[in-house]
Amino acid sequence: MCVWTACAAGLVHASYSGYWALGGQWLLDTVGSDALRVSSESRLLTGLGLGLVALAKACGAVIPVAVAYGRIGWTGLWRGLSWAGALLLILYGGLNTAVSNAVLAGWVIPAGGYNLPALAGHAWLWDPLFLLWGLCLCGYLLLSRIRNVKTGAPDGRS
Repeated sequence: MCVWTACAAGLVHASYSGYWALGGQWLLDTVGSDALRVSSESRLLTGLGLGLVALAKACGAVIPVAVAYGRIGWTGLWRGLSWAGALLLILYGGLNTAVSNAVLAGWVIPAGGYNLPALAGHAWLWDPLFLLWGLCLCGYLLLSRIRNVKTGAPDGRS
């Protein structure tokens, strides 16, 4: 279940990046005013960049499911990359969720002020989704470790 929840969270992120790559604007202000400005100034470059981001997110979401069901080789490589990705998602999503919520609560006051739609988007949508993705991926990786009952060696090897 963890791997499917992680996949869903990653695909939500990927789908919005893909939507914005195609020129969509809905919820773009929740990423930041710079995102709106850049998307209108350089549509082709923004579209290509966001298209690559969408592809990377989709791969990061789907590959662990493929590994879990034995659909691709190099399991050790993909699990290692998934561990790195999970830890990065947890750190990035967790830290940004905490900081943006601290600003919204008035515990931290930025000197230059802040963009409310962007901060709310990071506090309540995008960064918690990164955190969920990372936690669920980490949960899957932890729960799916195979151990030899006699030796405790990973992957059933003695």
